[in-house]
Amino acid sequence: MITIRPAEERGHANHGWLDSYHSFSFASYYDPNFLGFRHLRVINQDRVAPGMGFGTHPHKDMEIISYVVEGALEHKDTLGTSSVIRPGEVQRMSAGTGIAHSEYNHSQTDPVHFLQIWILPNEKGIKPGYEQKMFADEEKRGQLRLVASGDGRNGSVTIHQNVDLYASLLEPGEQVVHTLETERHAWVQVIKGQIMLNDLALKAGDGAAITEQNRVTIEATNSAELLLFDLA
Repeated sequence: MITIRPAEERGHANHGWLDSYHSFSFASYYDPNFLGFRHLRVINQDRVAPGMGFGTHPHKDMEIISYVVEGALEHKDTLGTSSVIRPGEVQRMSAGTGIAHSEYNHSQTDPVHFLQIWILPNEKGIKPGYEQKMFADEEKRGQLRLVASGDGRNGSVTIHQNVDLYASLLEPGEQVVHTLETERHAWVQVIKGQIMLNDLALKAGDGAAITEQNRVTIEATNSAELLLFDLA
């Protein structure tokens, strides 16, 4: 079964400096039908104005992934981390027992567009941690590139949960196939372009929950960028 989450039905908050779309319930946006999917709790599509950002704020017991689409996102946290995340880079922050961080648009002229993803950890009270890795476009083009996983295999960032996260860049007509093991589920999030997910059309901003299927076929109908979550 595939359940589509249309882009236009997501929660939306425009604060001027921040334009954010919420695939799942978040902050003041609440939809009892979309509280998350499996261990996936948040997919926010954020656009931050030049020179603006999120002031220092705390998190606890959450795996937080930032995936930058355009621009550059500056990150600072109470672990002493200071970094800039650019397109192709994936950041994982394990909040664990508690961490505070800030996120700012590194540019004074260009907006930043990124996805903020929250995944429930497999245990509470772990030691906070941070990891950031680059995945070149060539690694994602025409294939599903593992960028985050529970065991850090194939050079992916390590998250404290039994979740595999793949990224892909597809040109029109290109197709990728992902096989789900028994009792596994998937969520597909389209970042750019348009795809056919099995026999269903999805556009930028759309998401889809996939259950009780063992084969996921994705074909681009125009140039597309997407994420695929393989979840227990």
